[in-house]
Amino acid sequence: MHVRKWTTRAAVTAGALALTTAMAATASAGTVNAAPRTSSAASSQGSGVPPAAGASAASAASAASAASAASATTPVAALAAETSRTPRTGGLTAAGLAGVDYATWQRDVTAALATARPYVEQRTAGASGQRLAMVLDIDNTSLETDFHYFWEYPTPAVGQVLDLVRYADSRGVDIFFVTARPGIVEAMTSYNLKKAGFPVDGLHVRRLPDLFDEVSAYKTGKRKEIEGKGYTIIANVGNRSSDLAGGHAERTFKLPDYGGKLS
Repeated sequence: MHVRKWTTRAAVTAGALALTTAMAATASAGTVNAAPRTSSAASSQGSGVPPAAGASAASAASAASAASAASATTPVAALAAETSRTPRTGGLTAAGLAGVDYATWQRDVTAALATARPYVEQRTAGASGQRLAMVLDIDNTSLETDFHYFWEYPTPAVGQVLDLVRYADSRGVDIFFVTARPGIVEAMTSYNLKKAGFPVDGLHVRRLPDLFDEVSAYKTGKRKEIEGKGYTIIANVGNRSSDLAGGHAERTFKLPDYGGKLS
């Protein structure tokens, strides 16, 4: 199910980007090929009649106004406005279809992380010489995936989680992401995380052999791999039980998924 969802998301994102590029090219071609209009001043000069005072300035102002109005209503401008970074509870977003309210979710995320920063501060104090790591899920843990349309890219960060991760990073903790997303979207996912402001010391996506494992077993295995590199995982953050089951982390922080309504 996770593979189908993320293959679809990648295809829709690529299609939207291609559509935007095509519309931009069409709009540009229309501008280049448009026949130039003869100004009233030029017509008057050709007929031997002097132009009225201020005619050139008025013509230029009128042309600028028309161009501004046209640019505001082009398909590209409309698409850009439609794909703003504003989170949406309603509409065709996954959260909207599941009936999950954004403001409620934000409050619940804040509550779930209430003790996380003090814990990181305490755990990293005097931890020199240790290789410490934090592991995070991505969808609706690190990124607001279900609160934006499929074609919106890059997806914004979950603000509270971004703040926690940046703080941990400043305290010498390395940041790893373990996601059920398939390898086909690895590059897109890495770019999105970095664009959203996350430090990324490691990103684990599901390769072909991983697709035969339960998500919880796959994620547990990846945490074991991280520990095998000499790290102590001080915190594991996710919004589903499959993100956190299996141990190999000193502390876990469970964000809301409302009984599986959020991916």
